[in-house]
Amino acid sequence: MTVDPLVLMTDVDEATERLIRTAEGLDDSAMTAPSALPGWTVGHVLTHVARNADAYTNLLTWARTGVETPAYASPTARMDGIDAGAERPVAEQIADLREAHERLADAAAAMLAEAWTFFLAPTGASAAAVPWARLREVEVHHVDLGRGYSPEDWSDAFALRLLREIVTNMPDLDLVLRPQGVEHTLTIGNPEGAPEISGPTRSIAAWLAGRADGGDLTVSPDGVLPEPPRWK
Repeated sequence: MTVDPLVLMTDVDEATERLIRTAEGLDDSAMTAPSALPGWTVGHVLTHVARNADAYTNLLTWARTGVETPAYASPTARMDGIDAGAERPVAEQIADLREAHERLADAAAAMLAEAWTFFLAPTGASAAAVPWARLREVEVHHVDLGRGYSPEDWSDAFALRLLREIVTNMPDLDLVLRPQGVEHTLTIGNPEGAPEISGPTRSIAAWLAGRADGGDLTVSPDGVLPEPPRWK
């Protein structure tokens, strides 16, 4: 699927605003409450989303200038930054989200056509993949807040693209997937004798991504859903 990266940045704008609206409904005590991600509070998730925007700004800067600018200084620096910001008041979290998103949007707007083709070795893809990667981060981690936003709120286009990405990259599993409304089946691994999973596209994507239990999915032949490997 090829999509103009600047078109996807519009989707990133909208997804970020939805996330901020959810955050605006929280109070300071929620920042230290558990999120749906084991071991992370709501504040950890929000801070991660902000720092992730800065990481992608660094990668777009690298693509535009040719000067190596890693997403994060190191894995340790990444986690230290998340931990350091996790307990901030909600107003600071929201301001940080907005400002980090604006930096990313400015970096995307500054990209010339040829810069989008720049290969970013750490990601294994060109810079044109960054807007989709950012959209995925915002939408999936919005669910991870555990504050009322669920995979049911994902758009059809987002859910299908997420599902196709998971299917392409998920190892160690043999499945045939029959998402509702999708003309062709999708396969993971060897389809010979593999169980068939049917249901809404959002539900299949969320189950494979570890963001839903798959309770509304159907397995054929009758049986229990297999346990998918951990995604991301």
